[in-house]
Amino acid sequence: MADDQTSNRPDSEDNSKSYDDENRFGGRMKRYARVNAGMGGFVARAAGTRLLGRGGGDDISKEAADLARVLGNLKGPLMKVAQMLATVPDIVPPEYSSELAQLQADAPPMGWAFVKRRMRSELGPDWRSRFANFEHEPSAAASLGQVHKAFLEDGSKLACKLQYPDMASAVEADLKQLDMLFAVHRNIQKAIDNREVAKELGDRVREELDYIREAWHMDLYHTIFRGIDFIRVPQLYAELSTPRLLSMGWLDGSKLLNYRDHSQEDRNYLTKCLFHAWWYPFAHHGLIHGDPHLGNYTVFEEEGRVGGINLFDYGCIRIFPPTFVQGVVNLYHGLLAGNREQVVHAYETWGFSNLSDDLVDALNVWAEFIYGPMLDDRVRSIADGISPMDYGRKQAFRVGQELKRLGPVTVPREFVFMNRAAVGLGGVFLHLKAELNFYEMFNEQIEDFSVERVFAARRRLPYSPRAFDPTFGEAA
Repeated sequence: MADDQTSNRPDSEDNSKSYDDENRFGGRMKRYARVNAGMGGFVARAAGTRLLGRGGGDDISKEAADLARVLGNLKGPLMKVAQMLATVPDIVPPEYSSELAQLQADAPPMGWAFVKRRMRSELGPDWRSRFANFEHEPSAAASLGQVHKAFLEDGSKLACKLQYPDMASAVEADLKQLDMLFAVHRNIQKAIDNREVAKELGDRVREELDYIREAWHMDLYHTIFRGIDFIRVPQLYAELSTPRLLSMGWLDGSKLLNYRDHSQEDRNYLTKCLFHAWWYPFAHHGLIHGDPHLGNYTVFEEEGRVGGINLFDYGCIRIFPPTFVQGVVNLYHGLLAGNREQVVHAYETWGFSNLSDDLVDALNVWAEFIYGPMLDDRVRSIADGISPMDYGRKQAFRVGQELKRLGPVTVPREFVFMNRAAVGLGGVFLHLKAELNFYEMFNEQIEDFSVERVFAARRRLPYSPRAFDPTFGEAA
């Protein structure tokens, strides 16, 4: 039992409220000071470079390394934002993207004393009696929280995701500094208005703090993939979950990268599983799992053979109106048929405005890269001769150069999320070195697509009053 392993000192938990309040205030002040000092110093150095008339390739590269160093030292929520930025074409200079993509959103785990106080605050003073065992050491620690393995009396194995203290204040402190970073970039590249991007990133990171919302998202995916044996979604334990504690069934599996040297058949099969896990919810329900990186998947085996994938982390889910999904499908068909009018209408549906012929041509460079494998009816890799780290960077640079020439251009919020997710997914496919007919796979997903079908599918999903998307509420 976990009780046998914990301290019996009278102050081990009883005084946790006053201790946590004091710690929360002190931690918040320290966080503001560290973030302000780090980002403020970077902004000052970058601004000084501009004032001195420099800002060429060497200087931008030095700035990028400087920014990565600052963010690497800060860790926390700003690390997650930085990783998002690395996948958005030309929202930050390409040199910045290269450095930011290498950051790892890790964090030192909370010690057991902190964990006990946090669990007490979430489930009450008798929280340990609700588990047969609760492991002291976390199984994983990331930028916003950590995961502990636990067991119930009936033998059920759980993953308990516990949020770090006062993350809301840390996120707001970090997002305030993000505005400074975007302001620097607007001064460097005046043709691109990144304000909508900043709003999108801010909203997504704030949502990741809401475990009630994440629990609902997980329940949605559990419903969507019910009966599909090659994709597993954790089961929610609602009675052991709160806005800052998410308890779910434990899914055994191995890291995806462990399968890079498996047979082509195994790697192709895993890629098909990943493709279906991402595109099926979008094409049929308008949902996107917006954080498709290697850490959010594991592989399960059955009788010594690859069985499928476990899908984790539902904090970054985007629910799109069915009309937006229609725009994505229309863009594909327009590119496939060479129908420029259909392509332009699709971009307008995405939120782009004042589309000149030159601007459409620039956007098509990016669209034809993202859609490229799905426009090509043959067995192929997702991209030839490109490393997972560099996937999409060359095309993003070309598009960025054109947007600067044609600006001012406001990048829509929806584009940020779609692009980030598509680039992340493509990078995972490259790691697996898959050789597949992506054209057939994609057309299978969008076969007989209609807005009405998406609405009908949504009505069959569990609805939560915490869903802030008005279209989804209407559909429910």
